[in-house]
Amino acid sequence: MNDKVIGIIGGMGPQATADFYMNLIKKTNAKRDQDHFRVIIDSNVKIPDRTEAILHNGESPVKAMVETAKNLEMLGVDVGCIPCMTAHYFIKDIEREVSYPIINAFVEVKKHICEFYPKIKNIGVLATTGTIKTGLFEKYLINANVIYPKDATQKEKVMEAIYGSEGIKSGVTEGKPVQLLEEAANELIDKGAELIILGCTEIGLVLKHEYMGIPLIDPMEIVIDTLITG
Repeated sequence: MNDKVIGIIGGMGPQATADFYMNLIKKTNAKRDQDHFRVIIDSNVKIPDRTEAILHNGESPVKAMVETAKNLEMLGVDVGCIPCMTAHYFIKDIEREVSYPIINAFVEVKKHICEFYPKIKNIGVLATTGTIKTGLFEKYLINANVIYPKDATQKEKVMEAIYGSEGIKSGVTEGKPVQLLEEAANELIDKGAELIILGCTEIGLVLKHEYMGIPLIDPMEIVIDTLITG
């Protein structure tokens, strides 16, 4: 029986949150409604932008994230998760304010790579500039050579695919953002990447395994597996 109650600290962004929940449903071994997990989602789209806070001294998202996490605590969740990689920069600030554990996607990705790709050392990352600047991937993948796109590619392709007027956060999940991310991923391969981490939840919405000739890791898929089996 899937008796634990899962809390999703969501809204960063809303489509990524919805996709996370749908994938959790699909991956759960269930034959009827009652076999699924009880899931409580607070899709708080009013949480300030994480990249803006990290890069440009914008409004901190911590207060709103803590309020969101506490909403879930009041409703009795047993474990929480955050479907936003950049938001993990603030995870310790959130954890100390609630009584339930929050799955750390970076920790789970490290475990996954150590278990399934132990010989791979050159790891490409597609993520927001905010996440890259935090150094979180280097912090957790200490034995790997972490490879990022060139600065121009990061700005004109990766960030444009996510935040642009025809980007994923604007609801566009076909066409231009897919093309831009494929080009950025191919650049990482040209730079020697043997595996690519989709280090932003929006990227995982559009860039799929069949597009690339090397393994792609979606951290949110790994978090879902941890929630189901943990």
